[in-house]
Amino acid sequence: MRSALLLLCILLLASCNDEVTVRPAAMLRLEYPAPNYKEINTECQYSFQKNTLANLKVKNGCGMNLEYPLMDATVYITYQEIRSANLDSLLYDAQKLTYDHSKKAQAIFEQPRVDTLNKVYGMFYSLEGNAATQSQFYVTDSLNHFVQGSLYFNAKPNFDSIYPAVMYLRNDIRRIMETISWEE
Repeated sequence: MRSALLLLCILLLASCNDEVTVRPAAMLRLEYPAPNYKEINTECQYSFQKNTLANLKVKNGCGMNLEYPLMDATVYITYQEIRSANLDSLLYDAQKLTYDHSKKAQAIFEQPRVDTLNKVYGMFYSLEGNAATQSQFYVTDSLNHFVQGSLYFNAKPNFDSIYPAVMYLRNDIRRIMETISWEE
């Protein structure tokens, strides 16, 4: 019995070694196809380029939804005509909608858009953290047209999990802002 216990202790001590295997931190790798953009033409007073991955659904009043089934996300776009100098209230509402998410967002970054050649002025907001929306924007010509958009995922917000999709869709939103044109 004593020799069996001694043999077991020797085997346990001999099986231990000091080799350490370093393993990289596991990270989710989501890859999406390269974006392919196409001009959309509707009966509304504005047009832009959209990613062909997105399904376009035109709503009443020239609002649109760009649905991304691959990412289970939607960019909600609303259009309003500027009437009787209501631009200030439209801008206030767009900014308020963004900053209402500051309770859950860790940070909100603003990126202005000024294109005097095409008369497009606006703001792109990137929200970091577990806010309900990850990006919002508005663009206007300051005289007749006002377009506002918000990105939402059909899931509980978990910024770490949806980060690759967020970055992909932020580029799509920037493309919308860069290619929007007004029709008179």
